[in-house]
Amino acid sequence: MFEDIAELIKQVSEDKSVPRNIREKCLESIRILNDQKDPVDIRINAVISYLDEISNDPNIPMYTRTQVWNIVSLLESKQK
Repeated sequence: MFEDIAELIKQVSEDKSVPRNIREKCLESIRILNDQKDPVDIRINAVISYLDEISNDPNIPMYTRTQVWNIVSLLESKQK
């Protein structure tokens, strides 16, 4: 269900121009998305919260911020 979104987040996490703390939060976001024991809505909201935190980081490159906003839009479209 979230393979496409997880792949987009993975691309951000593998970008070496992105600070390490942001890459780590991206990996945690992927883990949350793939955690089947929590309901889908909770996973989506948790990842949106993580990504919102990432997008407000002053050290994030502008193009990465745009990628994060696009991922958040995709997640919001999957909410019920």
